[in-house]
Amino acid sequence: MPVPPPRPTAALVLTVALAAVGLGPAATPAAAATVPVGAGSYSDTRPSGTTGPTTNTGTPVTPKVTQAAQGKPVPTNDWWSSLAFQRYGDNPYSTPMYGHPLTYQAVSGGLEVGYPTSPAIVGDGRQYEYAHKRDLTIGLSGLNSPDTKADAWSDWTVTPYWSDGTRTLRTTIGHGMPFVYAQGSGGNAQITTASTPTVFSDQGNVVGITVGGHHYALFGPSGSDWNVSGTTVSTGLGTRDYFSVAVLPSTDALATYRKYAYSFVTGSQVEWSESGGTVRATYRVTTEAKEGTERGTVLALYRHQWMNTADTLTPYTYVSPRGTMKVREATSFTTSQKTAPVLPGLPRTDAVDTARLRTYLNEVASASDPFSGATDTYWTGKALGKLAQLVPLAEQIGETAVRDKLVALLKGRLQEWFTAGGASEFSYDRDWKTLIGYPASYGSDAELNDHHFHYGYYVYAAAIVAQYDASWAADSAWGGMVKALIRDTANPSRTDGAFPFLRGFDVYAGHSWASGHQGFAAGNNQESSSESTNLSAALVLWGAATGDTSLRGLGSYLLATESAAIAQYWFDADQQVFPQAFTHDTVGMVWGSGGAYATWWTANPEEIHGINVLPVTAGGSPHLGGYKAAIRRNLAELERENGGPAVEWRDILWEFESLADPAAAKAKWDAGNAGYTPEQGESKAHTYHWIATLDALGAPDPSVTGDIPTSAVFSKNGVRTYAAHNHGSTSRTVTFSDGKTLTVPARSTATGTGTGTDPGTPPGTSTGNTFQLRTGGTLTTATGATAGADTIASAGGDNHDGTPTNPLVYQVTGVNGRLKSGGTTAFRLPVDSGTAIAVAPQVRISYDLTGDGTFDRVETYRYFATDPVTGWEDYTQGTGLKSASGTLGDLVNGTVRLEVWNAIGNATSRVRTGTETSVVVIPYE
Repeated sequence: MPVPPPRPTAALVLTVALAAVGLGPAATPAAAATVPVGAGSYSDTRPSGTTGPTTNTGTPVTPKVTQAAQGKPVPTNDWWSSLAFQRYGDNPYSTPMYGHPLTYQAVSGGLEVGYPTSPAIVGDGRQYEYAHKRDLTIGLSGLNSPDTKADAWSDWTVTPYWSDGTRTLRTTIGHGMPFVYAQGSGGNAQITTASTPTVFSDQGNVVGITVGGHHYALFGPSGSDWNVSGTTVSTGLGTRDYFSVAVLPSTDALATYRKYAYSFVTGSQVEWSESGGTVRATYRVTTEAKEGTERGTVLALYRHQWMNTADTLTPYTYVSPRGTMKVREATSFTTSQKTAPVLPGLPRTDAVDTARLRTYLNEVASASDPFSGATDTYWTGKALGKLAQLVPLAEQIGETAVRDKLVALLKGRLQEWFTAGGASEFSYDRDWKTLIGYPASYGSDAELNDHHFHYGYYVYAAAIVAQYDASWAADSAWGGMVKALIRDTANPSRTDGAFPFLRGFDVYAGHSWASGHQGFAAGNNQESSSESTNLSAALVLWGAATGDTSLRGLGSYLLATESAAIAQYWFDADQQVFPQAFTHDTVGMVWGSGGAYATWWTANPEEIHGINVLPVTAGGSPHLGGYKAAIRRNLAELERENGGPAVEWRDILWEFESLADPAAAKAKWDAGNAGYTPEQGESKAHTYHWIATLDALGAPDPSVTGDIPTSAVFSKNGVRTYAAHNHGSTSRTVTFSDGKTLTVPARSTATGTGTGTDPGTPPGTSTGNTFQLRTGGTLTTATGATAGADTIASAGGDNHDGTPTNPLVYQVTGVNGRLKSGGTTAFRLPVDSGTAIAVAPQVRISYDLTGDGTFDRVETYRYFATDPVTGWEDYTQGTGLKSASGTLGDLVNGTVRLEVWNAIGNATSRVRTGTETSVVVIPYE
């Protein structure tokens, strides 16, 4: 059974606030227990015998916030939520909080601060953690507060507050912030270290100390003087009330960090946009100059951020459980990513046998109980998701009666939940500002866990209904309640008094958190990242179906961002995040402190590997096709740990495999489909259609995107198939990033090989901009050669990331061409390292525009970690640029050079030559 204990979630609004945003009429808080929302309703009183948020012993609990924060929606399910949600009666402060690079824990005397840099492998090798360990405590002399409250917060920062009646302390902390900004009164600033510090710099009001091997800088107001006495470092503040502390990447960074010591961060905010197949996001902090005029700061970017930014970074880095963090001197940075592919259902192909699919569909639609006895929010959601996936499939084969029956089942069950007073309903908690569904499950009530997991299924099912019945989805009908669930889990508004901003999603960490209270020594956690992306895909589909481009754009941002985080932090796609001593290729759970090869309810490898795959949908799953090598490693480990192929969740894992190796998945389906029981959110109809379709079209190719989010590309043997769904009422042409176009009729899905020039797919004859690799070191537009392979020398165990070492060189001279506006380089290189582990080829492409021997533009791409399974894998420009210098211009008798070498590893690898699938495509006409 998937997904038990601790997880997190959301909150809803006062009836007056709901009325203000059009979700229902105004009512006094003590009035009727039913609040209408369109045709539906929710209750403002919990059903008899149920519970709301409590401590671990069952005592009701309300948000632990200061007077200044009273009435504001509290961000549960965040990295710091234990400040506000007191899960344990004997701890009125906080549990460890993982901001990265720093860790924190509130105690009576102030804020403990640590910088863990050495991972521990625990739990019989199943978990790695950079656990919080105090280096120092930031406080005031004599401070002994009875509790710590949340005083203020923004998108990724929080301000804890301490007061003992004489002394008050506020500190501002956040993701990616090497600084802690403190304001205090009633006592001297006091830093208490865990061991006697070594002073490496003393400049009066600026002191550098080393504690536990970590370097910190302490900044007092001008004119103050820090005094070091044993493990106590203190200074008077005079007439000022501020000081700051920073963890330094090295002692020589002190001068740089000193510039920003008095530029206090006061807030943080992300802004996103989705357009033309690209998602852009800008992460920005606001600052206040306590002294001088400097308003800048330093920001530490996570791996999924610095891999997708072109902004300038410093050489400074930090260690974190998410791999290396890189430092930027600025108050903002911008990321750019391709939109993730989303479709209501995989497209129709002739490979699907209509009679067979019809039989499978009828087995579900005609079942005595299509909902399999589900009563609570989670299992009802799973059943809704299972049925919703079948609606587009029934329509594809002309089974309109089955389609309509399935839609009616979805409507009926959704309407039951969307109507207060029955056996199932949603109830609003005024204190926590959250909608809780009853019957609840897995702590969705007492702990506010998992709302994004549970409610994502409801939104997804509603989006499928909206595709076929727009009137049902109107706000005046049932759409208002759908939007209420969206606001509970993924509210895009920061001014909505009913719900917190993006309750479950941590915009800086790049993924959601599941525990509502974050009350663990390891911080917060998330197990099923795929159930999180299920909600994001649902937002795309709901927004597209209802014409809400804002919600559609939100879904695209969340999905693209979490996709990048999943690849790095759950699947370790580049093999650069997990510690070397941690021998697993995937984790079932990500924690603030690290990751665990585990689930909440079982140690069975099938569930550990499968929980971050289900539910398999055409909306939330195709993005995983961008990480085929990681999928192969993941499944190879599954079979090692499992002692053989999957048994319990074989359908989920077959579908997962089809995202990388459709033919292999099809072979397993053919051999085993007669004798298995579908996973509870799956059906034979959906699994058969999924596997047969991808076997025909090829695996998803997220490196090519359409200019609407509801589009996808599939690739088989170098041939791409383009698909898009048009929710609109008129036909439209979808343009893909490789130049191909597809005309899509109104309210339908279309597929095809595309029309127009395709600079990303090797054509049958030369267009002058597509060059094949040839053994011997040449690039050529000629076709028809015999396929071969060249051997790439081993990296010898050294790191040659970004530095060509013993490269294979392929070159063409005398090239003429006019630069395409907005064009970029593309390449596809089939590579293979056999069964060798941790081998990664890397590519550099250089342009000499005039043939004078000087390369005017040099592009180095991030290396591609191959899997330890024999077989060609496609290394493409989709890995992203590592660095680029110079500027492209027209080619006049120019030279184009491609170099490929092994950046890491102890073995050789191979690159394919002499074939139309091994090419570099230059952005020229």
